[in-house]
Amino acid sequence: MRFHGGCNIRLAGRPSDLVDVLPEPEVLRLPLQSCRFDFKEICVKEGEEVHPGQALAKDLDHFAVPLLAPRAGTVRLEEAEGHITLVDIHKEPEEPYRPEEPLEHAPRDMDSVGKKRYKLLALGAWQFFRDAYSGRLPNPFGVPSAVIVSTLALEPFLARGDVQIRKRLASFTRGLEHLQSLLEYQPIYLVLPDIGSGFAQRVRDTIRGYAWAQLVGIPLRYGLDHSAAIARGLGLKRNGEGPVWALDAAGALAVDRALTLSLPSTVRIVSLGGPAAEKPRHLKAMPGYPLSDMVETRKAESSTRIIAGGVFTGSEVPESQLGLDAECAGLTLLREHEERELLSFMRPGFDRASYSRCFLSAVRGAFIENLTTALRGERRACVSCGYCEEVCPARIMPYLIHKHLYQEGYEEAERIGVDRCLRCGLCSYVCPSKIELRGQFIDAQELLEQERPAEEVAS
Repeated sequence: MRFHGGCNIRLAGRPSDLVDVLPEPEVLRLPLQSCRFDFKEICVKEGEEVHPGQALAKDLDHFAVPLLAPRAGTVRLEEAEGHITLVDIHKEPEEPYRPEEPLEHAPRDMDSVGKKRYKLLALGAWQFFRDAYSGRLPNPFGVPSAVIVSTLALEPFLARGDVQIRKRLASFTRGLEHLQSLLEYQPIYLVLPDIGSGFAQRVRDTIRGYAWAQLVGIPLRYGLDHSAAIARGLGLKRNGEGPVWALDAAGALAVDRALTLSLPSTVRIVSLGGPAAEKPRHLKAMPGYPLSDMVETRKAESSTRIIAGGVFTGSEVPESQLGLDAECAGLTLLREHEERELLSFMRPGFDRASYSRCFLSAVRGAFIENLTTALRGERRACVSCGYCEEVCPARIMPYLIHKHLYQEGYEEAERIGVDRCLRCGLCSYVCPSKIELRGQFIDAQELLEQERPAEEVAS
């Protein structure tokens, strides 16, 4: 594979390798929306007693993906808008999996492979899958051209693959075996960091005995770990013989839990980091866990912005969201920038990193930055410095695309590759003019997709 671009930011607040198990919650507030899913179909009633793994709601636009109850409890539908609340939480043995009759969104006369895939869907493991290029949920009964399983999560800060599988390597390996049983002759690419650590070598030695698993080493530069960048590097075409499925280490573990133990995926490891985190940690939590209980005692500052995801691609958690959503892999805490910097003109940028090395910080060498929510200057017109092109893992020219979009030249922007943008956010980070390139490209992609014929979008 040939690699291009990528960039890392040395940001304060990197979570340690330790995983804290959160105490059992007194209440769960499960958001009905997440990054990809909108659970509009409510499957429970007010006051109903539910058991662990029971479907509380479903997203009928995404193959009836379920929102599962992590614990037994009593349903409250009106207590928090946009949430299903569970009170009287208590542990209870998870019931054996029983397929629903009739099977929703499932083809008739399913074979054993089809039944396994439906089981993944019903037990919440399928939501870990995504199309490598679009990020959408793939059809669980479709035929992929290949599967990419990545152990990398390089954006600061998301739950890393090594933390996920360090104590569960056997489960991870079984998950890969189950994946192989769902396919015919399609390859599985296992993505590992291109480093010589003892644990990475242990994973390589474990997997080398499987002829159907191809190992892929990736340099530790954020952007190169994106599934679309990996797929392109492997020569897997977006509209080839079938979609390219992608999932991370947590997804492989969820596959093992569903197909080995017939148990739902209701608990996950979530990172909690960032400069405003007092003790950055990985947390073992469940969807619906109260955000206040997760964050308040772990904040170093009272005035803090909570980001769902990493600093490059995450979004601010709205005040209306009360619990951890079904897809969140990390919470990043940033200090709100409120004070003015005294005599800032005398020390331009000594405390902030700059890709262009135009700040005074260039004399400091590499250092860990205490990033805040400050813009740190004013937005200016593009100066065609080319930094965005240098770091872009998609090998496009963001500055040129920006100029076409600024003049509403959507056809020209599409011609030179706006549809290949990975939405990684590196171009926005390195831009000295502080242009929000990522948001501009996402808007353009969505507009162009709306204008495409329906059959082309489906393919």
